[in-house]
Amino acid sequence: MAGHRLASCDSVPDVRARAFPEEPVTDYETRRLALGDALRELRTAAGLSGKALADAAGWPASKVSRIETAKQSVSDADVITYCRLVGAPEGAEVDLRQELREIRIEAGNWKRQLRSGYRARQEYGQRIEHGASRIRLFETALVPGLVQTAEYARHVFHAAAELHQSPVDTDDAVQARMARQGVLYDSGTAVEILCSEAALRHPIAPPAVMAAQLDRLLALADLSTLRFAILPLDVRVPVVPLHGFVILDELALVETVNTEMSIAEPADLAKFDRLFGSLMEVAAEGAAARALLRRLIATYAEQAEGPEQEGPQQ
Repeated sequence: MAGHRLASCDSVPDVRARAFPEEPVTDYETRRLALGDALRELRTAAGLSGKALADAAGWPASKVSRIETAKQSVSDADVITYCRLVGAPEGAEVDLRQELREIRIEAGNWKRQLRSGYRARQEYGQRIEHGASRIRLFETALVPGLVQTAEYARHVFHAAAELHQSPVDTDDAVQARMARQGVLYDSGTAVEILCSEAALRHPIAPPAVMAAQLDRLLALADLSTLRFAILPLDVRVPVVPLHGFVILDELALVETVNTEMSIAEPADLAKFDRLFGSLMEVAAEGAAARALLRRLIATYAEQAEGPEQEGPQQ
C-alpha cells in the first residue's frame, strides 16, 4: 500500500449513503456490484484515474477496473488502500470494510453454494487445492474430505443434503471429491492433515464402512507426500480447538452449520497457523498413529460381524 494520500478528505462525498440503500440488500451479486460502485465513486470524487490509483497502490493497471466492476474479489487491504489513497473519511472506510465482511459471509452461505448440489463446491475445492503450495487441514468431527473413501463420502453427502435441504447429487459429488485427492500425491504441494480421534470414533457410516475408511487412513499414513496425524482423546492440548479449518497458502476456510468463512487477513492466518502447529506438537504420528488406527479398525470390524451398529468404545 502506498504510504501517502492523493486527495483531501474534504473532496470525498458520503458514498455510503449513495451506494448502499437503507434497506439491506440480500442478493450477493448486487452487493458486490454496489461495493465496486462505491469504490469507484471514491476514486472519481478524488479526481483520480484508475491508472493513477493503481500506480500509487503498486497494483497492475487492470486491477482497479476489475475491482470496480466486481470481476475480481476485493480484500480488506484493497478497501483500506482505496480509502486512504483518496483521503476518504474514517466513517466511509469503516462502513465499506463492514460491507465487505458481510459480502464474504453471504458468499460462503451454504444455501447459495449448494443451490445445485455438492459437486460444484467439490470442483471449486479441487481448483484451489491443486493450485496451493501448502495445505494444512484440521478436522474435529469427521474424516477430512481429502482422505475419505467413496463410500464414507457417500454417507457424509447424504446426511449433509438432508440438513441443508439441498439438491441430491451424491454420485457426482463423490466423484468430484475423489478427484480432489490427486493433490495428496503431488510432491509440489505440502499437505498436512490433522484429525481428532473423536472424528474417527463418530460412526457416520455403518461399521464395515468405518473400518474400510480407517484402513484407508492406515495406508495413507505411510505416504511420503503427506504428513498425517491424529489428536488423541487423552492428550492434554495446549489450546482448545473450537472448530476445524483448512489453510491453503494465504487463505483459511472455516465451515459452520450455515456458511463457510474465508479468512485472508495476515494476522488471522497467523493465528490459524499457530493453532495448527500447537496441536501438531501433541498429536500422534507415525507408529503411534498407526497403532491407534489399528485398534479402532479392530473394534469396527468386530461390530461389523455382530448385530449391533455402534461406534467404538473407549
